[in-house]
Amino acid sequence: MFSIGCHLSSSGGYRKMGETALELGATTFQFFTRNPRGGTAKAVDPADAAAFCALAAEHGFGKLVAHAPYTLNPCAADARVREFAFQTMADDLARLEFVPGNYYNFHPGSHVGQGIEIGVAKICEVLNTVLRKDQSTIVLLETMAGKGSEVGGRFEELAAIIDGTVLSEKVGVCLDTCHVNDGGYDIVGDLDGVLEEFDRVIGLSRLKAIHLNDSLNPRGAKDRHARIGEGTIGLEAMARLINHPALADLPFCLETPNELDGYAREIALLKSLRKGE
Repeated sequence: MFSIGCHLSSSGGYRKMGETALELGATTFQFFTRNPRGGTAKAVDPADAAAFCALAAEHGFGKLVAHAPYTLNPCAADARVREFAFQTMADDLARLEFVPGNYYNFHPGSHVGQGIEIGVAKICEVLNTVLRKDQSTIVLLETMAGKGSEVGGRFEELAAIIDGTVLSEKVGVCLDTCHVNDGGYDIVGDLDGVLEEFDRVIGLSRLKAIHLNDSLNPRGAKDRHARIGEGTIGLEAMARLINHPALADLPFCLETPNELDGYAREIALLKSLRKGE
C-alpha cells in the first residue's frame, strides 16, 4: 500500500487522528508530540492509543511520524535550552511506546555560532543520553536547508551524528524534499545522483521517511514550502520521487501550506501519480 499522509493536529488523540487520516484518503500521518512552539504535552490515554493501534492494523497504516517541537535545539549554546532538549526527547520517546514501532523526527538544531563540529558533538551527547536499547521507536534526523547555523544541511553532517551515536541502530533519516532542494541537492534534475550520494555518505538503509513538499524557492535558496506542483520542484519530479524504487515503500508525509481539504486533494493527486496503485 502507498503510505501517504499529512500533518494532523494531535488535540483529539490518536484515534481521532487515525479517523481523520482515513477521511482524507491517507494511510499514515505526522503529528507534533506537544505544542510545537512550547513544551506542554497532553497526557497519553492508553485506551485511546490502543484503539488507534487496532484501527491502524485494520486499515494497513504505514509507520507514523511523530515530530518534536520546533523549540527543541539539542546543540544550543544555552544550557537551559539543551536541558529542555534532554527532557523533551526522553519524555517523548517514553510516551511513544504507547504506539510502538513508529518514528520520532526532529530538527538537528542550530549551533548558534559554535561551529558544526561542536553542534554535532552536542547532538550526539543528547542522543547518547536519551536513547534506550529496549525502545521500539526509531529517531529520525531531518534533512535541513542549511540556513543560518542549522546543522543537517549536508548529508555529511547527518552521517557524523549517526557515527557519534552509540545506539546508532535506533537512528535514521527523514528526507524533506523542500529542504534538500533548497540546500542545493538537485532532486529535480538528478534524483538518482542525489540518492546515490545519500547512499554513499549515510546509507539508504537509514532513510525511513519522506517529507513531501514543493518549494517556493529555486534550488540553493532557503526553506519555503509550497503546495505539491505549485513550486520549483514541480509535479513531474514529485511523481518520480513517489515512484522511485529506493523510496516507494517509505511513508510520505505532506507538510504543505494547506487545510484538511487541501491535503485531501494532494493525497488524491499523488495517488493518481503512483504507478501500480
